[in-house]
Amino acid sequence: MKLITTTDALAAFCKPLADAEFITVDTEFMRERTYWPKLCLAQVAGPEDAAAIDALAEGIDLSPLDELMANPRVLKVFHAARQDLEIFYLRMNKVPAPLFDTQVAAMVCGHGEAASYESLATKLAKAKIDKSSRFTDWSRRPLSERQITYALSDVTHLRMVYEKLKRQLDKTGRLSWIAEEMAVLNEPGTYRADPELAWRRLKPRGASPRLLAVLREVAAWRERTAQRIDIPRQRLLRDEQLLEIASHAPKTTEELGATRGLGRGFAEGWQGRELLEAIEKARNLPESELPVRDRAPEQLRAPGAVVDLLRTLLRLKAEQAGVAGRLVANAEDLDRLAAGKRDVAVLKGWRHEVFGADAVDLIEGRLALALDGEHPRLIRIEAPAPAESVAPAAG
Repeated sequence: MKLITTTDALAAFCKPLADAEFITVDTEFMRERTYWPKLCLAQVAGPEDAAAIDALAEGIDLSPLDELMANPRVLKVFHAARQDLEIFYLRMNKVPAPLFDTQVAAMVCGHGEAASYESLATKLAKAKIDKSSRFTDWSRRPLSERQITYALSDVTHLRMVYEKLKRQLDKTGRLSWIAEEMAVLNEPGTYRADPELAWRRLKPRGASPRLLAVLREVAAWRERTAQRIDIPRQRLLRDEQLLEIASHAPKTTEELGATRGLGRGFAEGWQGRELLEAIEKARNLPESELPVRDRAPEQLRAPGAVVDLLRTLLRLKAEQAGVAGRLVANAEDLDRLAAGKRDVAVLKGWRHEVFGADAVDLIEGRLALALDGEHPRLIRIEAPAPAESVAPAAG
């Protein structure tokens, strides 16, 4: 059990890892009572050593950890990396790189749609994870030996999980597939919460441009305020309250206070004043600056029978390739293919090789599905030979 609580110990731990080929990383955080995730513990394992870093220890400076995460020569291995990466992005204002996500790699290697760390550790590292500390309060101190042991197990077994998945990818030539899937995780915009775009998460019905303008302003106010005072947005103002305020666009404290569940204290305080100012701003916007409703989704004419055949083909091809079907194509992809659209991700890159080419052949009649007992199989259909032309008889 190794718990780091001082800057000097952290620097000494991180220094040799700067020359490591890869490190495995995980975090424990809390965000139930805050807007921003609160880092409580960071776990890092190198080839031979592992440590849990107490991010809440008095006086600790996490700069050595940040430098390691920013080191372009060291691969950072995570499992289901999205939330962990958000924490480091908010600390460093950059995404740690290069990255490897074992959950994505597991899908490429045929270990299921969204393999858990526990299942991979059991299958690939022959380890048994004690889950009793999973839902513990990581902000409470002191941490128990059981908590630290559990936290470290999230990175120590991950080393073997990564190495075995990497060997599988090298053997099958699919390492480049991982690079394609890492694009979203490497994009800084994945972790930014833009207050001006917060209104797009809400779904008002029959909204006029002016109502959308009010909704945009009050949603942006909620987002900025929740960020500033660091509380969950829903605790400041619930979605249904935002929609009601946008619908009625109150002009006075009394009208605002009539919003269901809001209360006079909120309406008469600084929050109510700022909210009324945001509404007034929206009310005074010129027509040219009003937001427009997102274009309605394209209405696809996707024959149900074709979609069903594509779904069966996807399952068959995914099983044959040893890759999770969800990684190859989703329901929208199948609908678009069935409707005759060809601007679909499955018709590009490795997805085209695994599924897309056969999907088009199935739709266009060059491929058929048949049952071989209980199992579907593919039948290639040869195009009919052109009729031979008969020369007119002489004479």
